[in-house]
Amino acid sequence: MKAWVLCLFLAVAVSAAAAPRPNILWFVVDDMSADFGCYGQTLIRTPHVDRLAREGVRFTRAYITAPVCSPSRSAMITGMYQTTIGAHHHRSGRGQLKIHLPDGIEPVPALFRKAGYWTCIGSGLPGFDHRGVAVPAPKGKAAAADPKGRLGKTDYNFEWDASIYDGADWAGRGKDQPFFMQVQLHGGKLRADSLEGNRALAQRAREELGSAVDPTAVALPPYYPRDPVLLEDWAAYLDSVRLTDAHVGRVLERLEKEGMLESTLVLFMTDHGISHARGKQFLYDEGAHIPFVVRGPGLPRGAVREDLVEHLDMAALSLAAAGIPIPAGMQARDVFAKDYRPREAVFAARDRCDETVERIRSVRTDRYLYIRNFLPKRPHLQPNAYKDKKAIVVALRAAHAAGTLPEVSERLLFAPERPAEELYEYGKDRWQVTNLAADPAHRAALEDHRARLDRWIAESRDRGPESEAMYDSDMAEYLKRPNPDVERNIALMKRWAAEGK
Repeated sequence: MKAWVLCLFLAVAVSAAAAPRPNILWFVVDDMSADFGCYGQTLIRTPHVDRLAREGVRFTRAYITAPVCSPSRSAMITGMYQTTIGAHHHRSGRGQLKIHLPDGIEPVPALFRKAGYWTCIGSGLPGFDHRGVAVPAPKGKAAAADPKGRLGKTDYNFEWDASIYDGADWAGRGKDQPFFMQVQLHGGKLRADSLEGNRALAQRAREELGSAVDPTAVALPPYYPRDPVLLEDWAAYLDSVRLTDAHVGRVLERLEKEGMLESTLVLFMTDHGISHARGKQFLYDEGAHIPFVVRGPGLPRGAVREDLVEHLDMAALSLAAAGIPIPAGMQARDVFAKDYRPREAVFAARDRCDETVERIRSVRTDRYLYIRNFLPKRPHLQPNAYKDKKAIVVALRAAHAAGTLPEVSERLLFAPERPAEELYEYGKDRWQVTNLAADPAHRAALEDHRARLDRWIAESRDRGPESEAMYDSDMAEYLKRPNPDVERNIALMKRWAAEGK
């Protein structure tokens, strides 16, 4: 090899080796649907998330693989279906019996840390918590100098080593060290279970944003009555979207001031949809469809992607952006890879939530949403202490008892049993009101989606129902504090199971 060729080769190699790796920043928001301006919400303004969409790539059909926090986050942080790794029951493995990841599967922060990244999880704003509320600095320290402060929400259902995180903020990283940051925000959980709490949130919105959402202007899904309690609650939810957007804006401003925005891959998503009677914990769009926006080096500006993606794909695309090999067998996909082939279908699962036993699976394709209810003899709104204390559910149950609910509400929310199969043209039927499973005109689609789900359950090694021993182990944790409602519901779950219901 000629000397000049060798020198050129070495120069290119050194340059490539010295090329700075991008920072990776995830915004992960609790309990929030795609209610942002860039997704068509017109009642409120969300300039900062809209900016990310304007300067990056917005996915219109992104879906979670689990519609409740802990299994969704367990999938997100491993790039694996929660049903594959046995982390699919909400708040499981918290008792004496533990859940361990299968051999060869590691949390994404551990992979980043091994690659030399500073890994952190917090609010993204030193001196503020996940609610965007100011917190006092540690004694004798400035807030910005406390990267070891309180870590943000994890909620993983498996055993994991806290050392996968170096701290709560990127401020503690080494010189020129790239960071992997998870900004965990309270999101839809800013709204309260009570009217009083929601009115306090409205006051906060007035003080920080100059106004609060007018409940009478709110548009509800067709199966919710225009009850004053529900309207006020939904208005509070939209104010939580606005407050979340403002927090995003402050983090982006910080990145700009520190000269790092253009070298940072920013991903915005939520862990599932709004917490409501047919949202969180369920596989309809209200609970499963999420915002998914990515902005960063090398990505097109203002692009819109309409292919189906899953929230766990954030694991693979982030590793790829950092030049870290995607582990063999990871179910997440790098949706920006040159050889990426869009998914023909996306899948989701709902299992036990707190004390309430359930098993639901779904598959979405370009046109249809197919849902299989494995426990169809149980009502949609099974007793659940977490949800039943919410003012909105109290109001719905009261209206049901009084016989004042519209027919669609009674049919979708309070029927004593559910169909074993549901099929919706979800693009045409936005709120999944009309079940086509018994319609002969859609018979071929029903059979196709039924077969797709069967294959996924087998090929992904879906672990299915949890053992009675694991259920009892976790319920012992719930009952460490006396809770008659939970205790009564546990007894009901066991009785129904004995009856084959």
